[in-house]
Formats: sequence, structure tokens, C-alpha cells
Amino acid sequence: MKQFTDAYGNRVMLVLGIEPVFTQTPGHVLILTRFKQEWVLTNHRERGYEFPGGKVEVGEEAEEAAIREVWEETGGIANHLVFIGQYQVTSISGKTFWKTIFAAELIELKNRESYEETNGPVLMQELPVAITADDRFSFIMKDDVVPRAISFAIKQGLFK
Repeated sequence: MKQFTDAYGNRVMLVLGIEPVFTQTPGHVLILTRFKQEWVLTNHRERGYEFPGGKVEVGEEAEEAAIREVWEETGGIANHLVFIGQYQVTSISGKTFWKTIFAAELIELKNRESYEETNGPVLMQELPVAITADDRFSFIMKDDVVPRAISFAIKQGLFK
């Protein structure tokens, strides 16, 4: 388990490679997505570039939410998800939420009339090394969760 404090002073606990340790019913999902050797991000209208993700709706499994969020935010079709891990965020006010992380190779990207709260997909061959200083990227991309999850997924052979 890795523990750190994010840029907002929230306490984050990250566990990779072990089936859900915090909860079987997370409130949120984050999906590391690739399509044809490129990272697939979404351009959130308020936060900037980030991997697709969002809230798990009532009656929905985390996997279903992940597939739905990828479709809604990027037009991507993910037919196979791989569980990467989970993280727990506890705010300085004491509120806690859990997010499950998946990896997905997309089989197709389709144009959509609307990408919900995003401006659609953004494809990148590589993520910037200095991502924390890049204002195009969401705060979600700027703590230790995403780089550690990507590194884990690559070591597991999920991405090339």
C-alpha cells in the first residue's frame, strides 16, 4: 500500500494488483485507456485532460460504470477491462471516497454528437514527463495514482 498527500492536502491510500481491498462497491472508477498504441484521454470541460472515469450509478457494477464512462467521454468501445487496483481518498474535512482503477485497450473509437461533460477524446503517443506543471491536465493526473497505475499496468504486460 502506498500512502501520500495530494496537492489539496487529502490523504490518499493506493493499492495495486490486489482485488478490491477497500470496497466491492466503489463510488467512482478511473480507466487507463489505450487505442492503437496511443493513450486515450478525455478533455473535461472544467478540469482539462484526464483519463475517462466517473461515478458508479445506483445498481451498476464498477465494470459496467467503467465501460459506460469510456463510451460517454471518448466514444471508445472497451470490451475487456483489467482490474488494476483501488484507492481511497480522505479529505482534510474527513470525507472519504473510493475509486477502482481499470486498464482497457479500446477496440474502436466512434464519433459522438455529445461526449457528456467532456469535449471528447484526446490521443497522445506519450504523456508529458512534466505533467504536474502542464496546465492542460486535470488535477487527477497530477498525483502519484496515475503514474503508479500506468507503471503497474505496463509491468503486467497490459500495455506496450
